[in-house]
Amino acid sequence: MTLAGAGSPINRVNSRVPGGWGRSEEMHTGQATVLLKSWDERDKSTAQVVDEARALLADIPGVRAIPQIRQGLVRSGGQPLQLVLGGPSYDELVEWRDRMLKRMEQNPQLFSPDSDYKETRPQLRVSIDRSRAADIGVSVDDIGRTLETMMGSRRVTTFVDGGEEYDVILQAQESDRRSPTDLNNLYVRARSGQLIPLANLVTLSELAEPGTLNRFNRLRAITLSAGLVPGYTLGEALDWMRQAAAEELPDTAQIDFKGESREFQKAGGAVAFTFAMALLIVFLVLAAQFESFVHPLVIMLTVPLAVLGALLGLWLWGSSLNLFSQIGIVMLVGLAAKNGILIVEFANQLRDQGRDIREAILEAAAVRLRPILMTSIATITGALPLILATGAGAASRITIGVVVVFGVTLSTLLSLFVVPVFYLLLARFTRSPEAVAREIEEQENLHPDAETA
Repeated sequence: MTLAGAGSPINRVNSRVPGGWGRSEEMHTGQATVLLKSWDERDKSTAQVVDEARALLADIPGVRAIPQIRQGLVRSGGQPLQLVLGGPSYDELVEWRDRMLKRMEQNPQLFSPDSDYKETRPQLRVSIDRSRAADIGVSVDDIGRTLETMMGSRRVTTFVDGGEEYDVILQAQESDRRSPTDLNNLYVRARSGQLIPLANLVTLSELAEPGTLNRFNRLRAITLSAGLVPGYTLGEALDWMRQAAAEELPDTAQIDFKGESREFQKAGGAVAFTFAMALLIVFLVLAAQFESFVHPLVIMLTVPLAVLGALLGLWLWGSSLNLFSQIGIVMLVGLAAKNGILIVEFANQLRDQGRDIREAILEAAAVRLRPILMTSIATITGALPLILATGAGAASRITIGVVVVFGVTLSTLLSLFVVPVFYLLLARFTRSPEAVAREIEEQENLHPDAETA
């Protein structure tokens, strides 16, 4: 667990800013890594410990602390929800940021909404009155060189001493450049030769700017982040953020995701592609084995039944459709198809023996009942330890176990009815696997002398 927080100002330090000197407040930040006891020595989960720590740290005045759990999908830290706003200028991005942060604060399922664009770096801007300077006869270049020399430093020449070359740098004494009022002691020379106070030609304004200007995908960007309360999934948070962005931001705004949010989207898309490819490969293999597209279609009807059982199990168990549950659903493609293969294969063998479709499928479902139950019970029993085991990593194992147990159970129960029904409806459009061989054999028996001739 990582704790990060920014405390209230502890001291005041001098800081150099463009165009002059100012005094700024230093915000102190810190990060600590807390190692929890082993699972056997505590009765609270990591999420519960983080929630309690957040409640305790919120009572400390002047401190903003964000407890976080290190994630397994990404190496970098940060909150799980990270939305990136991209646009043409930082002024527009700041306006969009304020709108989104206001919406995020209204969502009770999010906590500690924040952004990486913070105007905490004090700046002192020097604005030159160009019209007045031109009337008096002072060039802007002279004003800039005077500020550079007195408030900063300027290299003017070099000198050689003992064979070594040294730079000659002009700079005012530290006592003469401690505050903005020291500009009143500076003068510039006009074209007439008269010395003009610099304070008559410039105006000072204080402002705050961010310490860094971030970019994402080569665009000016501001990242919004927030934590999730227990029970609020990252997928739900991402959907809510997209909806809020569509309502609050103009069409010119570009949104993207970082950190765990980005990895979640990539992993979800990869699993969906993997699931589709698994279905396609299994279907093509079965089509080659049965020499038909109808029989594999009947077999693959067991897969939706398994997925339905997996979703029902996740709902009853209070789990979510996360990366681990999606991996379990991909596993169900092969586990569920085996029941249909046992029934359809045996029904085809009976049809080769001359049985009609109805008689073949009814006998196949009855005869294959015992093998189907044996294989399904063995699969369910093998997955039970995933649900019953506790300890580190139990959450991911439980999710996979629930998907396998409930998916295989519902698929086994319903496939005994669904497969025979659809086989009876669709198999009439197919021929038995040995139908062609039987016809050739019958023709040979009818014309035994044709081959000799």
